[in-house]
Amino acid sequence: MANKMVKVTLTKSTIGASPKQKKVVEALGLKKMQKSVELIDNEATRGAIAKVAHLVTVEEL
Repeated sequence: MANKMVKVTLTKSTIGASPKQKKVVEALGLKKMQKSVELIDNEATRGAIAKVAHLVTVEEL
């Protein structure tokens, strides 16, 4: 069975975000605005996305 994937895009700046949120964004692999990464859709990824949901957009692939 193929793993489900999600596409995460950084849509808002991390300026003004807490240091913890900045680390979560970096851990997701996002470095610049409007850049996207494709990640495996699992509980750990969903938890990290939930922490910074106001900074990113998510698309299911």
